[in-house]
Amino acid sequence: MRRPSGGGANTEAVALAEQVVADSDRLLGADHPNTLAARSNLASSYQSAGRMAEAIALLERVVANSDRLLGADHPSTLTARSNLASTYQSVGLMIQAIAIEEQVLADRKRLLGPEHPDTLIVRSNLAISYQSVGRTSEAITVQEQVVTDYTRLLGSDHPDTLNARKHLATSYRAAGRNADALALEG
Repeated sequence: MRRPSGGGANTEAVALAEQVVADSDRLLGADHPNTLAARSNLASSYQSAGRMAEAIALLERVVANSDRLLGADHPSTLTARSNLASTYQSVGLMIQAIAIEEQVLADRKRLLGPEHPDTLIVRSNLAISYQSVGRTSEAITVQEQVVTDYTRLLGSDHPDTLNARKHLATSYRAAGRNADALALEG
């Protein structure tokens, strides 16, 4: 897969997102929730354009401001933290990503319950992070529960269930459990 060059549509998206942030700052103020959302969207545009350092710096600021303004338990704050973890993961800062994902998972479980879709997404992302740093047995334990929960809640043919099964099969293979991987895929 080719890395975005930052040209063309990405440049236009970044420019538009930057203008939205400037307008939100001017019209609503720097601390307005919509301004925080605009900054988060700008960070996403930076990431799509391959401007990772700018995306990370902005997301770190969004997390800090969301925590201060909305509180640590606010859904937007938890989403901002998840976005930061994902961005850390994409640049290989796995220790930082896992630490954030573990905390967000604990918060989502406490606030929404262990079977809420947002909790399951965070749990699945954490398992993928575990797998990427070689914590295969932990990844398998988490992924097996995610597959079980998705199957029970959404059905065996739901895209989220199928995606979770794919990730579990990858972890089984990494653990040398090829028969389990084949059974899961078959």
